[in-house]
Amino acid sequence: MEQWVLAIQVLMSLYMFGLIWFVQVVHYPLFAKVGAAEWVAYEQAHTHQTSFVTAPFMIVELGTAAWIWWFDYQLLGDWWNLPNLLIVIALWASTFFIQVPLHNQLLKAHSAKAIQRLVNSNWIRTILWTAKAIVWIWLIFDKLAA
Repeated sequence: MEQWVLAIQVLMSLYMFGLIWFVQVVHYPLFAKVGAAEWVAYEQAHTHQTSFVTAPFMIVELGTAAWIWWFDYQLLGDWWNLPNLLIVIALWASTFFIQVPLHNQLLKAHSAKAIQRLVNSNWIRTILWTAKAIVWIWLIFDKLAA
């Protein structure tokens, strides 16, 4: 069971790492190209459709991170269990206290300032998911080399 939970955690981390870089470099910057007249319909469709490729994976990532911490898995080094969970909690905090309110603001009207704040604040999540991915990859390669 431990290996499956660990594998799922690593896969979720790597999936979100790839997704967040796409969002940061391509998707969010393209918001500026959507005209004000089409904006509200676009943002409504965006938030609805994006939830299908983010929410389930974030939930599984949170669940497996909590599971790994709670059961103190030492497959790849128990020192990482708590920081991993804390990073996931920070990702959720950033999402729900920064990015979601900005999206809610953008659901009402186009705002170049809100779009720029979204792009800028999303670096928090980009850096955190990148750090998680790097540590997981390092731990796996370190274990394989041992």
